[in-house]
Amino acid sequence: MYRSHTCGELNMTNKGEQVQLSGWVQKIRNKGFMIWVDLRDRYGITQLMFDEERSSKDLMEKAEKLGREFVIQVKGQVIERESKNPNMATGDIEVMVSELDILNTSLTPPFTIEEETDGGEDLRMKYRYLDIRRNPVKNKLVFRHKVGMQVRNYLSGAGFIEVETPYLIKSTPEGARDFVVPSRMNEGQFYALPQSPQTFKQLLMVGGMDKYFQIVKCFRDEDLRADRQPEFTQIDCEMAFVEQEDILNTFEGLTRHLLKEVNGVEIEDFPRMTYAEAMERYGNDKPDIRFGMEFANLNEVAKNKGFNVFDQQELVVGIAVPGAASYTRKEIDRLIAWVKRPQIGANGLVWAKYNDDGSFKSSVDKFYSEEDLKAWAEETGANPGDLILVMAGETTKTRTQLSALRMFLGNELGLRKPDEFAPLWVLDFPLLEWDEETKRYHAMHHPFTSPKKEDIPLLETSPGEVRANAYDLVLNGNEIGGGSIRIHDKKTQSKMFHYLGFSEEEAKEQFGFLMDAFQYGAPPHGGIAFGFDRLVAILGGQETIRDFIAFPKNNAGRDVMIDAPARIDEEQLKELHLQVKL
Repeated sequence: MYRSHTCGELNMTNKGEQVQLSGWVQKIRNKGFMIWVDLRDRYGITQLMFDEERSSKDLMEKAEKLGREFVIQVKGQVIERESKNPNMATGDIEVMVSELDILNTSLTPPFTIEEETDGGEDLRMKYRYLDIRRNPVKNKLVFRHKVGMQVRNYLSGAGFIEVETPYLIKSTPEGARDFVVPSRMNEGQFYALPQSPQTFKQLLMVGGMDKYFQIVKCFRDEDLRADRQPEFTQIDCEMAFVEQEDILNTFEGLTRHLLKEVNGVEIEDFPRMTYAEAMERYGNDKPDIRFGMEFANLNEVAKNKGFNVFDQQELVVGIAVPGAASYTRKEIDRLIAWVKRPQIGANGLVWAKYNDDGSFKSSVDKFYSEEDLKAWAEETGANPGDLILVMAGETTKTRTQLSALRMFLGNELGLRKPDEFAPLWVLDFPLLEWDEETKRYHAMHHPFTSPKKEDIPLLETSPGEVRANAYDLVLNGNEIGGGSIRIHDKKTQSKMFHYLGFSEEEAKEQFGFLMDAFQYGAPPHGGIAFGFDRLVAILGGQETIRDFIAFPKNNAGRDVMIDAPARIDEEQLKELHLQVKL
């Protein structure tokens, strides 16, 4: 037996007991006649004591050889500490060591394994197994486990069955790029790793499984950012004999359950907003509704005043920034420089201060009177002390730029509080979106999403105006889940493939198995998939998913710890019928 207790559970009730502990050496304080060692495991830290008067000479010599991160086992008696530490769960006691066994030595770690470390991100990713020993990382992985268990408990209790689907599937042309896997036994042919289990979960509905879920790995070969990894985890769900309302109610329930059990937060309201409304009011389809700064269309009050920058544009739109009339010119110039960065791409920013005394000062006083600026204030909902910021240009592009500025200011002003949660359903997405490169329509979600019945006639005349039976669940300005009611008959699915530019042969080659299945009594069905990594991060008060993944990739998609991806030798390439220039 390596241990009778963990390093986080001993207290004064154990005083006088003989115990065995095992773990890693966190810290050593050697006073010559007395040595204290902090012993750490997953559960906490216990202070060990070696005393020249009460310990043998051999034991003291052994203790003097200890180094940071040595793995040791000790036996000893729990005693009361003279200098207690109220910040430690075990701070009232220490263990007077009678036996010490060094289970393994350790090199000096490349960074300090403590709450605050001196290791940069690249270094910590290279030695991720050491980083996991630190509480901030360890606690996030424990938190992820807790969320996963609550998901499984809720869905299992609601009658869902967890079913595993294949990882080696067929490549499809829709969506992001696939990761492909060459087949050794089928020369010149390839598997793809799934971007999602979409078609399989639909086939499970045809198979009568009724309610399916899976916490599943998915793979997309796309550019990375803070909330993306090439491999990620989904809570994938599907239900048969349902309409949109059934899906929304079921997964509102799951979200409420998680917020209550994981965060201790009760949420009643799940407001709903159409895609068109979200774009008009917030400039994106995943708005953070924890704070205001809603968009105001200023075309009526800002155009035709002789200011060509506005007069010649499709949209003039503004927001009121609370309490920011006190911003200096330098601070405003910083915002202007921020929106002009290539990542945002705006040409500039017009500002107007609504001063506390009710007067106005703006960057366009030459063209706009106090009465004009007062109209801006009325439209944006500005109050005395607020700063009005205005952008102009092509509608979609300008809304996107102002949305980015709104989120930036939300962070700057402390309005995006990590312990506040505001869920939102966004509904009625466009079914199709036009791609300028390929000069054809693409499915905004995926080609299995059903159109609104009343919009089906528009497929012939105005395909871009057709709304989808699609919905996204947004939490704190992040899309945490998205889904749709699916097409469940061959005729409609064939029509959808036609509008997406598939020939009959291409559709059959890519999705013939699904079309065939629809001919054998496919029920009405729909579902949703949550981004599990992102959900866990947001529930944990952050938006960067990397720390909530045990072994993440870096921004270049590399695992710097195991040095992957890596080359393979020529023999393997020959077996796989591949020729690669090494």
